[in-house]
Amino acid sequence: MNNQQIKRQRLESLLQEVLNEAFAQLSDPCLNALNVTSVECSRGKQSAEVFIEGTDIAQNERPALLHKLSKAQGVLREYVLSATEWFRCPNLHFKFDDSLHQANTLDSIFDKLAQEKKH
Repeated sequence: MNNQQIKRQRLESLLQEVLNEAFAQLSDPCLNALNVTSVECSRGKQSAEVFIEGTDIAQNERPALLHKLSKAQGVLREYVLSATEWFRCPNLHFKFDDSLHQANTLDSIFDKLAQEKKH
């Protein structure tokens, strides 16, 4: 792993931590409960994909939440700038992360296979 990759991973980790704090500060209860699972910054650090835990969020609620997040982006970016003292904050693009749900599904499939094998 080279020096640039290490710096980018540090940036992504810090951004994830600060965004979780920022969500907790928002006045909207729908956004307070959100949890950032990971952040992936672009190579030039101009934009960042922010992955939100989506296991408990219904598919029909997701567009409304994404709209609220896009409206709150200015406040979130200000919070990031004040917390990190960076010169600028990357543009934030929000996506839902369903990897935990997929992992739980795989675990249940493996459990069923193991029980079938016992019988």
